[in-house]
This record gives sequence, structure tokens and C-alpha cells, in this order.
Amino acid sequence: MYTHILISTDGSQLAQKGVNQGLSLAKALGSKVTIVTVTEPFPVPTIGATGWAKAGLNLDRFDDGNKEHAKAVLSAAKAAAEEMELTVETLHVPNALPAGAIVETAKKQGCDLIVMASHGYRGIKRVLLGSQTSEVIATAHIPVLVIH
Repeated sequence: MYTHILISTDGSQLAQKGVNQGLSLAKALGSKVTIVTVTEPFPVPTIGATGWAKAGLNLDRFDDGNKEHAKAVLSAAKAAAEEMELTVETLHVPNALPAGAIVETAKKQGCDLIVMASHGYRGIKRVLLGSQTSEVIATAHIPVLVIH
């Protein structure tokens, strides 16, 4: 059915539920698994040239923090896979917007299912907070399993 599952995680408790469910499905189906985490680009202030100069001073520290965070997130996901006796590939996509990076990673890796978690916000909360999951569903070329 599904031969290569892409599981997305940001390291949150909710995302870990998605990881666990995705791993369980992969184990049941005998699927290959790739786990991805995406770290967003440095937020550049739009207050003028001085904002750009100040932003540059913190960029290396920001990138280092993102790398460390991604390493911890992927280590936790890999540990969960090892507990289930699964071998997984892990990927960090730096400086990207999550939804687009998840869909692009699925294409590049040849995945046939994306698994991700969502809070399932409705109404104004969804509008105000946005939904990476909704964007993935709208743009993915393959099925998306949403864990709530």
C-alpha cells in the first residue's frame, strides 16, 4: 500500500504523536520511513536598513540554535523508531517554510504518504494561527495522514 512514508515533526508533544502513529503504520506495512524537521528562516525586521544590520549580527547564532534544535528533534524521533525496531532516515531542512519544504522533501525522497500532526484549530484561531497542515494537504501530490 504505502512503501515510503515521510513523517514530519517539529519536536512538539503533538508532533510526537504523529511520529508514533506514522512509525506504527510503517511497521505494520513494512514501509521505508524518512523523518523530516524543518527550521524556518531568520525573521528579518522590516523597519529599515538598521534592522537588516542588526539581523545579520544574530544570524549565525540563530542558525546554530536551529541546527541544535533539529538535531534534538530528529534524535528523539529516531529513538522512537529504534524502540519499535525500525530503521529510519532523518533529514533537517534549514531556512525553509515548513509546508513547502515538507511537500518538496516528499517529492525528492519518492514518498507515497506524508504523516503529520495538527492541532485541528477551526474558525478564527485557524485564520490567525495559520495551518501548515492545511497547506501541505492543498499542495501535496500524495496522500496526507493527519494525526489529531
